[in-house]
Amino acid sequence: MSLPSEQNWLVLNHLIADLNKKGYKIPDGINPEMGLIRSTISSYKRDPSHPDLINGLANAEISLNNIQATLLIIAEEEGDEYADYWLDLLKQVMQGKEVFEFAKSRSKFLANSPPGLTTGRINLRVPLAEERVQEIAEWNGLIIEFDDDVTVQLHGDKEDLQDGLKEMGSFFLED
Repeated sequence: MSLPSEQNWLVLNHLIADLNKKGYKIPDGINPEMGLIRSTISSYKRDPSHPDLINGLANAEISLNNIQATLLIIAEEEGDEYADYWLDLLKQVMQGKEVFEFAKSRSKFLANSPPGLTTGRINLRVPLAEERVQEIAEWNGLIIEFDDDVTVQLHGDKEDLQDGLKEMGSFFLED
């Protein structure tokens, strides 16, 4: 399930792509801002209880509203029917409907580390026993997430993360 702000972002992202295709100039700053908003939404989804992330999402929604206003002005240049189509999609989003789905990606990216922590990711050649990694993670005070048998994400203070990764260095040599 996606958040209303996430759906709003998707509609605006599709609108930007369509306006670009039609040859309209998108104002400088909108595309980078859309990237920051997407990152903020992803961070919030990882930890919706963190106060900084709640405030970040509220600011992202304000930015989305500003971008929406700018893009709809540009869309009106294409004609009323075109602008009404996009307005209808945005209204559906406000009603809680899921208008677009995020494309499924086979690539795994490190979304966002928890606030105040540094994140590391290791990819091993062969699967290993979780206990070995968990032991090192606990010893160094790290949060650990297993994406799969060979991909591990570690979160913690920078020095603790570096120490933990050094200890896990031997895992890279295993066949």
